[in-house]
Amino acid sequence: MDNQKTGYFIAKLRKARQMTQKDLATRLHVTDKAVSKWERGLSLPSVDLLAPLSRELGVSVMELLDGQRREEASIDLQTANHILEETIRRLEKIVRRKR
Repeated sequence: MDNQKTGYFIAKLRKARQMTQKDLATRLHVTDKAVSKWERGLSLPSVDLLAPLSRELGVSVMELLDGQRREEASIDLQTANHILEETIRRLEKIVRRKR
């Protein structure tokens, strides 16, 4: 995952949806400073935010991780996205248990 590429992609998608950084931050329960850091490539969203962020921006988790849209809408991509989202949910549960 390339921080710069992913950050640019997040900013592009957010602006296309006519959201401010604060709008996106509010929907994800993070600060607008966090969104700014993602968009500038200084940090990346945490694992537990990947699925909600991808939903807010209207892309798959795989596209978000790649920092670009995938043109082909294949069943394999959908299956991979489902598996990835399930993995993220399981990781979120593990993190919650450890806290």
